[in-house]
Amino acid sequence: MRPPTPPLAIYRAATALAAPLAPAVLRRRAAAGKEDPVRWTERLGRPSRTRPPGPLVWLHGASVGESLSLLPVISGLLDGRPDLTILLTSGTVTSGRVLSARLRDGVIHQYAPVDTPGAARAFLDAWRPDVCILAESELWPNLIFAAKARGARLALISARMTLKTARGWAMARGSARALLNTFEVVLPQDAASAARLADLGAQVGPSLNLKLVGEPLTVDEAALAAARAAVGARPVILANSTHPGEEAMIARAVRAAAPFALLVIAPRHPERGRDIAEALDAPRRTLGAEPDATAPVYVADTLGELGLWIRLADVVVMGGGFARGVGGHNPMETARLGRPILTGPYVANAQSIFDALAERGAALIPEGEAELARDLAGLLGEPQIARRMAEAARTYAEQQGEALDVALAALARLLPA
Repeated sequence: MRPPTPPLAIYRAATALAAPLAPAVLRRRAAAGKEDPVRWTERLGRPSRTRPPGPLVWLHGASVGESLSLLPVISGLLDGRPDLTILLTSGTVTSGRVLSARLRDGVIHQYAPVDTPGAARAFLDAWRPDVCILAESELWPNLIFAAKARGARLALISARMTLKTARGWAMARGSARALLNTFEVVLPQDAASAARLADLGAQVGPSLNLKLVGEPLTVDEAALAAARAAVGARPVILANSTHPGEEAMIARAVRAAAPFALLVIAPRHPERGRDIAEALDAPRRTLGAEPDATAPVYVADTLGELGLWIRLADVVVMGGGFARGVGGHNPMETARLGRPILTGPYVANAQSIFDALAERGAALIPEGEAELARDLAGLLGEPQIARRMAEAARTYAEQQGEALDVALAALARLLPA
């Protein structure tokens, strides 16, 4: 495969020169907990599973959010074509752990290969995908051009192009056009991304924001019943996807608003559970503790149980919005289960979603600790307002499914007969 432009040829040569260093770098990352210590060789394109016979669709999302957003696409593809094998790749250890508890039977997860020519070649030799579906902004030239050269049909969905990235690609328009023209389907996440992608040469289709679509999280009904029985009549406030500094602040706001309430903390990174529990003198889920009728704080530091904690909660406070530099987190899992949503002001990564929810009366955006305490007290003291917010959140979530149906129809045209 010959890269079509000089900048892309330089990129290919540079990644080929760097390739011999990749194993050592990946080993160090694995030792530091940043790569899977058992499966890190998947990042070199060496599979830990065998490709089944028949047509295979490869989907890729970079991290937890992107890969989870692909689950409704996977369900839609398999519902229409149960003969397909689905390969889902992601790039982070946390995403691999989360996906292990969320994937349908028969869906294969692998860690994505680094974008060197050799790793891309090894990965594609092993999996031979018929269709490649990439999410958001995952534009890896070696993988993309090699897949296209082997006859795979490509789609870029929920495509996101920031102004900064667009300006960078504008300095190499020929390369951008060559890369984007490998995709037969490009479904932009929003109007701004659509305009930027089109300006760089993409053939843009209808919009699809995968952050807005999906099925409600599943739950172990027995575990939910046990948690409800343990908590009793206490109101429950869930702090979901929190980051350092947010847990203590939210705990203070809860004590000020409703000292009788139970605060359940589900940190964004569960490995922080021990530190949070020690700081707040709280029991931990991973140690077998159950929420009860007396402890003010409970740390839910397990994977795969978020559906339980959202259902248990009367109000959900989304983390990442009070910590500068994080950018907030997607609240749609909470909206699908119909719970009032609060978050802080620093939600640039999910601004449009929170704006839409706030406009519909489904979310509140307190500026800080005092305002959070005020809003929590108001929602717990006026349950009819909380119910209206919850229903507005659920309604908004249910309205997002139409775009997914359009996207699945476009993707179906790429599938082999």
